Amino acid sequence: MIFALAGNQNCGKTTLFNQLTGSNQHVGNFPGVTVDQKIGEIRSVKNCSVVDLPGIYSIRPYTNEEIVTRDFILNEKPDGIINIVDATNIERNLYLTLQLLEMHIPMVLALNMMDEVRGNGGSIDYRQMSEELGIPVIPISAAKDEGIEDLIKATVEVGKKKILPKVMDFCEQGPVHRCIHAVSHQVEDHAANIGMSPRFAATKIVENDEDIINKLELSQNELEMMEHSIEEMEKDCGLDRNAALADMRYTFIEKVCNKTVKKCHESKEHIRSMKIDRVLTDKYLAIPMFLLIMFAIFWLTFNVIGSFLSDLLTMGIDAFTAMCDRALTAYGMNPVVHSLLIDGVFAGVGSVLSFLPIIVVLFFFLSILEDSGYMARVAFVMDKPLRKIGLSGRSFVPMLIGFGCTVPAVMATRTLSSERDRNMTIMLTPFMSCSAKIPIYTVFAAAFFPGKEALVMILLYAAGIIVGIISALVLNHTAFRGNPIPFVMELPNYRFPSAKSVFQLMWDKAKDFIQRAFTVIFVATIIIWFLQTFDTRLNVVADSSNSLLALVGRWIAPVFAPLGFSDWRVSTALITGFTAKEAVVSTLSVLTGTATSNLSAVLSDMFSGVSVVSFLVFTLLYTPCVAAIAAVKREMGSGLKAALVVVLQCLVAWVVALLVYQVGGLLL
Repeated sequence: MIFALAGNQNCGKTTLFNQLTGSNQHVGNFPGVTVDQKIGEIRSVKNCSVVDLPGIYSIRPYTNEEIVTRDFILNEKPDGIINIVDATNIERNLYLTLQLLEMHIPMVLALNMMDEVRGNGGSIDYRQMSEELGIPVIPISAAKDEGIEDLIKATVEVGKKKILPKVMDFCEQGPVHRCIHAVSHQVEDHAANIGMSPRFAATKIVENDEDIINKLELSQNELEMMEHSIEEMEKDCGLDRNAALADMRYTFIEKVCNKTVKKCHESKEHIRSMKIDRVLTDKYLAIPMFLLIMFAIFWLTFNVIGSFLSDLLTMGIDAFTAMCDRALTAYGMNPVVHSLLIDGVFAGVGSVLSFLPIIVVLFFFLSILEDSGYMARVAFVMDKPLRKIGLSGRSFVPMLIGFGCTVPAVMATRTLSSERDRNMTIMLTPFMSCSAKIPIYTVFAAAFFPGKEALVMILLYAAGIIVGIISALVLNHTAFRGNPIPFVMELPNYRFPSAKSVFQLMWDKAKDFIQRAFTVIFVATIIIWFLQTFDTRLNVVADSSNSLLALVGRWIAPVFAPLGFSDWRVSTALITGFTAKEAVVSTLSVLTGTATSNLSAVLSDMFSGVSVVSFLVFTLLYTPCVAAIAAVKREMGSGLKAALVVVLQCLVAWVVALLVYQVGGLLL
């Protein structure tokens, strides 16, 4: 059996999914965490799966999330629905519940955060609510693993026995009642043909859901009759069709809640959140506070904790490499194989692995900000400035994720309901510096700006944002003319970050980094070593400047000469950066035959003060890795559009780096 897990954003859906399946999906305290379907086996139950659907507020075809959720339930026909609601905000959450009930599919209602309801003096008579809604209602606390076994038992039972909801009619006698029932009777045969509830089909017709209307294959005469009923309803009740349906649902919800819910007094979490927000979302303090917080995170990561741990790991890797080098020499290993292992694999993969602590520490701090609810505030604060460049605050979430990795950031644009906003955000997201570029920044900052690493990082990240803003302004007045979608976001209460969630994100990032090191970068370093070791006749070269790689690098080098770095090794490293940005460092390490800890001396011969800034800017802005490009192609639905994004990124990177080098040269 397969069950759909559906609910509002920020209601604990992903946390419940983790509890149900034993999976460890990332949990965040802002919308857009679940941007795709995730499936997992329900624990302790054989042949039973649950699908984590994107968080939505209603089943309307406005956003991709709503379409994904609606289409999964309608097309995949799950054996049942687990509808999770935030019990502390039950009136709003039940709006989606009523729409799901209209679909007439076996369903269980999970009242989440009941521990907070009790703690704030409230209560919910879940047995009476079960009677009123006609479905099992189970009180739970997903974060504390309370009530999960009861929920699993109820879910499996309704699925096996195919227990359908007993209540589907939420309207009282009146214009809305007459309209919905008239349309239901007219559409009944058509709905049965596609396995859809007539009640659900009727409400979708009233809402003018074109996709559902097309699926029903109604004749023009039938549509005109239904439209007449709808117009009559609007005239009699004095509301437009959508407002009339919303009023009908909320009237029913109010009656249910009056019978079953004892409201909480203002929670201590909300009181605390309001006090904190007076500072963190203040009109004048919000952005300076965000910049201050980010500077503190960068300083602790790159100058204190992360750099210290990275240095320790580098020492360990260097010692291990030296030990293996001596062992291979003592064994009398073939010189070519010896070079492959030490100069290729150890130099390439080891140079990247040494930056693992920096990645982990950075995401430790970022996950705390995200899990606490602060990132939702940042999106809210950034709405006003983003509107000036043609985007809404909702676009900030994918861009923020882009600082971690461009792939999930591009996927997160599905939370945007406007095609214009989505495509524009996809094109701008790669300008946000992903974590894969951190090894490049760290090596070059340590080599050329010792003691000022955190400042260099801040300036690079800021430069990416500034270029993104300028690009947005250009796109807003050319290819993407129009207004951004309205931005509505519920600000969750601040919560103390879950240690499990924080460390899970750290582990995910560490695992992803290590996997890339031993897959993409491993292969890339072997290819680089091969091209560097042999000439066109496949003879081993004494000098790498006579190698195949040097030949290719010299063809490319003139493109970068105006930017101040014409060394063939640098151009080659940038090309390998297409596979993974970490490969830039590993390639330089392989080509120079130098461990990461000793790269500083070698790099000083390849760059000047201005050219290194030009190189860092180009690295910051040029095209993301192959995986990110594939994600862009998938989300934009066109290989040509993805190619245009790559060309645009490279062109912008080249022009900006040229300006930096030429202007910097004049000034200095």
